[in-house]
Amino acid sequence: MQAPAGAAAASPYTYADIADLATEAPIVLHARIHRATDLKPERAPGVAAGHVRFYVEADVVSLIRGRGPLAARISYLVDLPVDAKGKAPKLKRKQPVLIFAGPVAGSAAGTNSTGSVRLIAPDAQLPWDPATEAQLRAILTELVEPGAPPAITGVANGFHVPGTLPGEGETQLFLNTETGDPVSLTVLTAADGSRRWAAAFGEIVDGSAAVPARDTLAWYRLACGLPRQLPLNKLAGTPPEDRRKAASDYGVILGALGECTRTRTPPVD
Repeated sequence: MQAPAGAAAASPYTYADIADLATEAPIVLHARIHRATDLKPERAPGVAAGHVRFYVEADVVSLIRGRGPLAARISYLVDLPVDAKGKAPKLKRKQPVLIFAGPVAGSAAGTNSTGSVRLIAPDAQLPWDPATEAQLRAILTELVEPGAPPAITGVANGFHVPGTLPGEGETQLFLNTETGDPVSLTVLTAADGSRRWAAAFGEIVDGSAAVPARDTLAWYRLACGLPRQLPLNKLAGTPPEDRRKAASDYGVILGALGECTRTRTPPVD
């Protein structure tokens, strides 16, 4: 079927693909390639099998994220996969790209080069398209909002307590985060067996807990950061039956969040 006239094309990348890069990169650029040279293997140590390293010069179209001066034309190295025939991809002049990078230290102490950047991953250059940039900007906007959901590093502790009626119960899990800010998960089970859950980012206050919408920063932090199984040793001191119930409730949360789907496959040595 042909898309309706005027319909916006979707990004070829998933939310997690873009968020993985956006949450780590101090510099994000929209640029156009000026010149790209594929390097011989002896000039490209550490390139993963099935990849080619390019030295790229690109003209900056816009600085999407970053501080400080930046040259109008920058240079960087990027590793890209070869095709099925083992041929290097073509990087055409004026081809638009998104670059996720950090500064390169200059020769003078305490200064950075304004004419070169270092990608945060060997492949941290994506083809530019309007939908991908729009998704990227939405993620970066969420990242700078007060109380932005932090990265999850594990489960700190938790408990399950039965309710007053048969079948009722409540599970609370407290998470470790990269920033130390509190994040908690709550699952309430009614007497009829129905369960509802919510996540709270920050201190729990009335109405602050909610189910995060898919393809938001809160969803990404949970769906892509939570372990696939509840570590029951974090519920030490609770009866085995309560731990089993907590594990079941945790499964409900994972099921509701869905898969953290990624299509980008970074090169591996």
